[in-house]
Amino acid sequence: MAEERRITLINYGKIDPESISDYISAGGYKAAEKALSCKPFDIIEEMSKSSLRGRGGAGFSTGLKKKFTSEACTLCEQKYLVCNADEGEPGTFKDRIIMENDPHRLIEGMIIAAYAIGASKAYIYIRGEYYKSIKRLGKAIHDARQEGFLGSNIFGSSFSTDIEIRLGAGSYLCGEELTMLESLEGKRGYPRIKPPFPAGKGLHGFPTLINNVETLATVPVVIEKGADWYTGMGTEDSPGTKIFTISGDIKKPGFYELELGLTLRELIYDFAGGMKEGVDLKAVLIGGAAGTFVDETVLDTPMGFDTLKEKGAVLGSGAVMVLGHNKSIPGMTQSILEFFEHESCGKCVPCRVGMTQLVRLISSVNENGTGHKNILDEMLTEAEFMAKTSLCPLGQSPVLPLKSLKRYFAGHF
Repeated sequence: MAEERRITLINYGKIDPESISDYISAGGYKAAEKALSCKPFDIIEEMSKSSLRGRGGAGFSTGLKKKFTSEACTLCEQKYLVCNADEGEPGTFKDRIIMENDPHRLIEGMIIAAYAIGASKAYIYIRGEYYKSIKRLGKAIHDARQEGFLGSNIFGSSFSTDIEIRLGAGSYLCGEELTMLESLEGKRGYPRIKPPFPAGKGLHGFPTLINNVETLATVPVVIEKGADWYTGMGTEDSPGTKIFTISGDIKKPGFYELELGLTLRELIYDFAGGMKEGVDLKAVLIGGAAGTFVDETVLDTPMGFDTLKEKGAVLGSGAVMVLGHNKSIPGMTQSILEFFEHESCGKCVPCRVGMTQLVRLISSVNENGTGHKNILDEMLTEAEFMAKTSLCPLGQSPVLPLKSLKRYFAGHF
């Protein structure tokens, strides 16, 4: 049986999250000190070499993101770093685990990232319901300032940066990076049209790097131990580890940090204890509401960004929801579409009207017990139109679960 490989969560349960002394004793801030003794370009190159991909869901190269932001407007008076801690994807709670149990690791990762791109100001945009995370991050930032790890001339260098916490107000849409920037600027959380992208024109019109909590919290270990060490884990296209949050009809729901490349079967049966007594597996939803459904034929596929794509699935945020044989696939689909309908900001017509249409169609299946022969195709046609014409990823989200339902569960409709 494979074992957990905790590197992002290496301090979980081993230190007092509210003690900076504990974090320093565990080797904390050594990676930041090492980074600030190097050239920013060298940090970006090391991150690129590590092939660390964003852990927020999109899986974009972390090194490339830093490079684009670093090279944008070299004469700009200001650059920003924003940590996306607005963890609103249903079934996902990995970022909360990091922030509550090792807040200084996130701060250290942000210091390194800010130095790499030349950002003198950083923000943590966090969902307002994460009370304990907010409290512990606030204390950690204060203590880091007191120790001289934030503020002016960090580690005696010429680099200065600081971090500020900003609270979200519960909008799922603000987890999307451009909408989050609108909220950070004090505006209503409506999506922006892109291009321009944040790397060139982000917060207040300046180059901005946006990374997820798990991504930034992984940066220190990559800098400390090197890209070659990091790429020795996982697979060629998906190196390193991933924090999976698993829930549903399994015996041991929770979170597990595992090397990418393990199979869904290993995650469910070896780590999560298998299915509950008397319950057989029907489906697995990978990646949260904006993810994809798969059946038992995908259980032995390695969990990675590209390997899952070959099966019409996505890794997403790492949320895994396991559905037993007694669960209704159309019923689960309706819950997802109603969630999207509720969270739509209504700014663009394709999303506002399209979500209503999708809910109407799936409701006819669940209310009548059956739909017409081509109802899933009708829903998919609507979702594909939305994906091509909506302003932001929310309107582009339904096509993913619906395509996977067409591939694996068409008979249920």
